[in-house]
Parts: sequence; structure tokens; C-alpha cells
Amino acid sequence: MRLFKLILVALSLALAGAPAIADEGPAYGPELEGFDYPLPVQRFVFQSQRQQVQMAYLDAQPERANGRTIVLLHGKNFCAATWEGTMRSLQSKGFRVIVPDQIGFCKSSKPAAYQYTFQQLAHNTKALLDSIGVQRFTVMGHSTGGMLATRIALMFPQQVEQLVMVNPIGLEDWKAEGVPSLSLDQWHAREKQVTAERIRNYERVTYYVNEWRPEYERWVQMIAGMFRGPGREVVAWHSALTYDMIFTQPVVYEFPQLRVPTLLLFGERDGTAIGKDISPPDVKARLGDYPKLARRTAAAIPGAKLVLFPELGHAPQMQDPERFHAALLEGLR
Repeated sequence: MRLFKLILVALSLALAGAPAIADEGPAYGPELEGFDYPLPVQRFVFQSQRQQVQMAYLDAQPERANGRTIVLLHGKNFCAATWEGTMRSLQSKGFRVIVPDQIGFCKSSKPAAYQYTFQQLAHNTKALLDSIGVQRFTVMGHSTGGMLATRIALMFPQQVEQLVMVNPIGLEDWKAEGVPSLSLDQWHAREKQVTAERIRNYERVTYYVNEWRPEYERWVQMIAGMFRGPGREVVAWHSALTYDMIFTQPVVYEFPQLRVPTLLLFGERDGTAIGKDISPPDVKARLGDYPKLARRTAAAIPGAKLVLFPELGHAPQMQDPERFHAALLEGLR
């Protein structure tokens, strides 16, 4: 316990005294103004928590519909646009593809006050689908989107035809594992230090297994541009709020309650774990063991099908799109 306190004190002091870090590149607005998406952005305006908000989303209609709709849910450091390759692949096979930005992320509202829960985001997503007449759908979530997809499948099992998770997080309860808890102010201080270099270095290791390609840079600048733009304080604060949601609302305990067909697609070279960087060495050493977590998750979900990519990291759909999409389409049949 004394070690945890020392870690938190050191972290707080370091963040409080950390100088601003120079960062050059495009600057985008707090709702990602200035960054282009692959399709025209549509808006769902609704009332939530006593205020009017809007969810941005893409609606990719196929030329020859197969009668199925799939909803793609982005991760914490991703947006609807990062699903472009998967969206095009599914659209070409006859799927209608709906790709929202969640409240607090990317091109959607970042309200002055909002209580973030996965239940709230699930209700928001369901309301969007109701508004465009989608009653039955497959839900597919990557990273944090996997946590939200799980919540949607638990809350609306009659509407969910199939659940697909791509390297989801929340497969272990980090707090229970011994990761020190941070206050919102501490999360906020961390997020105020976000730069393109920090994003790039993290993604190179975790997402792409120490490989880097020029096409990845667009997604680095997409996120970094909001943190260097005129709404940087708003963006950093909402990023802190959503990190707190992720850390405090694990879904791992509810996997056995899932009652929809489930497909799990895992890059085994992933090591994502929230708070891993501030954890004591013994805790850090056991977190984010995706080969173990993948198999444990598949065993916990009734009837789940597991597909492993041994050489890929946290974003297999971006690291090896051809191989990933072949496995996805096979799993969706």
C-alpha cells in the first residue's frame, strides 16, 4: 500500500510540474472540425442528460444489400474514420454499415457536463439506430468499443444478431489486479501532455508490433490535432472522463451472461492495459497478457468462436487488413 501511495504522489508531482511539450502538425476543432471523413458525416440530434447533443455517424449503403446491418464501434484513440477499410470491405459484401462517433469523441458533442457510462453510450447508440429504422443488427467493437459492444449485447439481446469483438479491452479488472486508481484531475493532467510523438510511440509498439507505415500517420494526427487545437482543454477533459469510465466499469465479470453468437478476433501481440505504466513492477508484469486473455474470454462466453492472429497487435484490422477481413467475413456467415 505504501508503494502505491508513493507512485501516486510521484505521478502527481511529475504531472503538476511537467512543462508543455512542443508539438507541430494540423490543429483540429474540439469536434474534429477540419479533418475529413471517407463519407459525408450525418448527425443524430437528441436529448441526453437534460441537454441537446449530437452524434456524428457514417451510413455506408451497399449496392446489392444482403439484408444485414453491422454497427462498428471505435476504440478510445480511434474515430469512425479509422474503420474506413473495414467499412468498405463489408459494404462491398452487401452489408449496410453504420459507424458512429460516441458522445465525447471525435466529431460528436463534448457536453459541458456528462456522466459517462457504457450503459449511457449503449442507450445513445440504440437511439441512433432506432432513429434510422435499424431494428436488428450485428455489433462489432474494437478496443474500448469492444466493452461497449458487450454492453449493447447484454442490454439489447433481442436486437443483436451477432457480437464481434476485435482486441477488446476490459478483459481484466485492472483495479482489482492492483493498478493504482487515479482521480479525474490526475487523468486530466496526463491527457494534457498528449502529443503526436507520444501517440506514435505508443501505437508503434502496441498496435503495430514495432512496425510503422506512412498510412498510420494520418490516424496519429487525427487525435493529436484535437489536442493541439483551440478546444484542447475540452478534448483533454473528456478524454479524462472516458478513461475513468473505462477503468471503473469492467465488463469481464458479465461475459458468461452473453446470449448472442459471438466472434472474437485477437492479435496476440497486444499488451494493452489501462494504467500499466504507473503500476508496480509485479502488477505490470502480469497485465495485458492477450494470448491468455483471449482464450479465457472465449471460454467465458457461451459458444464463442475465437480467431487468433499470432503476429499482429492491438489493431489487426489496420495492420493486416486483407487477412483480417477474410477472417471477419468468414465469421459473419
